Amino acid sequence: MRKGILGKKVGMTRIFDKNGHAIPVTVVEAGPCQVIQKKTAEHDGYDAVQLAFGACKERKVTRPVKGHYVRAGAKPRRYLREFRLENIQDYAVGQEITAAIFSDGEYVDVVGTSKGKGFAGGIKRWGFKRGPMAHGSKYHRGPGSLQSRDASRVFPGRKLPGRMGGARVTAQGLKIVRVDANRNMLLIKGAVPGNRGSLLVIKDSVKAKGKS
Repeated sequence: MRKGILGKKVGMTRIFDKNGHAIPVTVVEAGPCQVIQKKTAEHDGYDAVQLAFGACKERKVTRPVKGHYVRAGAKPRRYLREFRLENIQDYAVGQEITAAIFSDGEYVDVVGTSKGKGFAGGIKRWGFKRGPMAHGSKYHRGPGSLQSRDASRVFPGRKLPGRMGGARVTAQGLKIVRVDANRNMLLIKGAVPGNRGSLLVIKDSVKAKGKS
């Protein structure tokens, strides 16, 4: 990974290309972020930079965390995340990172927390089929048999009802349709995980580097 930024999901809309085709896009407020710390392989065992993003009241930050920001000559921010980059020599503590690091047509991976849907049954959570709804079946939306006769136990990984959503999700290979550097906005084709206003991590794509 050579570059990354923190952002906030604004919502979805659509734009039109020069041929009049509608393109569904997610609007992301990307940055500005500030470099708070650089980690090196010699000192920390690996290369990484810490980026801070989002407004925050100082009274809501603990003293150790506040001291961490003071050492970098920065004000406390709401979010602090670490990026393991290959080119940390291009970054300096206190440097501001904006949406301008990306350009139109680039492909990125977007990491977010998916929408929480609470407790869900097997049909909603895993797409199971239901049983017959008539003729005295009395078995409609149950999970089915849970174990084999010989094992007499439930095997690990069995798909069952349970908590759905609220998990870390990565959407890979999404195309940046437009970059608005003046307003720090990225228009990314398609949907990204998370609610409106949730934190997103945007980084250069791992699998889509060869795409044009």
